[in-house]
Amino acid sequence: MDGRIVAKFGGSSLADSSQYKKVKTIVVENPNRKFIVPSAPGRRFKGDHKITDLLYMCHQLSSHGIHFGEVFQLIRERYMEICKGLGLKTPIEEILDEVYDNIHKGASRDYCASRGEYINGILLADFLNMAFVDAAEVIRFDLKGDYDEGRTEKLLSEKLSKLGGVVIPGFYGGDENGNIITFPRGGSDITGSIVANAIDAKLYENWTDVPGFLMVDPNIVENPKPIREITYEELRGLSYMGAPVLHEEAIFPVRKKGIPIQIRNTNKIEDEGSLIVHSRLSKTNLGKITGIAGKKGFTVLSIEKTLMTAEKGFLRKLVSVFESNDIYIEHMPSSIDSISVIVAEDEIKGKIDKIMEEIRIYCKPDRITPYTNMALLAVVGSGMIRTKGISARIFTALYESDINIRMISQGSSELSIIIGVENDDYEKSVKAIYKAFIDYTRYNWKNTNEK
Repeated sequence: MDGRIVAKFGGSSLADSSQYKKVKTIVVENPNRKFIVPSAPGRRFKGDHKITDLLYMCHQLSSHGIHFGEVFQLIRERYMEICKGLGLKTPIEEILDEVYDNIHKGASRDYCASRGEYINGILLADFLNMAFVDAAEVIRFDLKGDYDEGRTEKLLSEKLSKLGGVVIPGFYGGDENGNIITFPRGGSDITGSIVANAIDAKLYENWTDVPGFLMVDPNIVENPKPIREITYEELRGLSYMGAPVLHEEAIFPVRKKGIPIQIRNTNKIEDEGSLIVHSRLSKTNLGKITGIAGKKGFTVLSIEKTLMTAEKGFLRKLVSVFESNDIYIEHMPSSIDSISVIVAEDEIKGKIDKIMEEIRIYCKPDRITPYTNMALLAVVGSGMIRTKGISARIFTALYESDINIRMISQGSSELSIIIGVENDDYEKSVKAIYKAFIDYTRYNWKNTNEK
């Protein structure tokens, strides 16, 4: 199976017959693209509807005894257009009638949602002249609805070893009783990763409508630089802070085998996209950052106590207050006699006075100070590790932009620096740090090339 590529195509890549033709060009271009994972058709234009959303609506209406034929007609028209536009002989009307009847008879929500990928898989297999494998046959869940990794790998390996080229719908699988089970939204990404892992693929391609990852949010910085190469660890750091990257569950199946993931744009196949790797392939990233991401809406509780570090069980008591109140802790930066507990405002809303009182009773601190309306931003990059001057450049950029830093946290891995600022300073902070590193990179490039 050396050299085989798994290619997953998102909803925008398969929204209509013209997009299908682009996908075929991509698949035919490289004979190693033998395993294709499609999503359901996405939006064709602003104001359009995703097929999965329409299917969810059909289920909702049907489950309340309301006629859903008008909504299902929109689904029917989309698939009929694809078949007609591609000249396919697939008995699409029979397939759609069967789905309609099953929804009418009370099919499960997961069954309804999965039919977008299922039908798209049948049509794409016909168009590409490949075998179709129903994901319910090879992606296995147990009777509790949990993904069964061992059983899935065995079924996939047995089935796919006998086929030269195959289309497997994303987003869903099945249990031993034949029930359809879906992954969370974005589940087609997970399916592609599972297939890549099962066949020991050389590469997992994720085709979508964006050119890959960007260093910062384009809504904050105009035309930011793309990220051409990023490690799994860097990706985790950015996704944790809210960057729009792949869902973590889509990473784990390929990460354990070190299979790289490449994000590509179906509409701009000449663009190299972003490559996610196990470890940095290039050595030219020294002194650079990979990306900046962050979120607003945090509350920080600063707890001070003399000789705190000498008191056994202090941290356990502190954490137990938040645990017993069902509040998730984001970060806990500390110094000798103080510690800050950072939580999302939505988590602690309405509970802050209760939490502070319980900390006073249980931990007996000298002082507790709450800070609200905080934002956290993470500066991430393996090029930061053991590189002198990175922190200085970050903090100088913030100082020169008149931004007050409220919190600093850096892990032992030195892969990221997390900074707390006021909500109102968040966008300005991102711009300042981005500019500092981009200008630095350009300056160094210029000096290097002039020597």
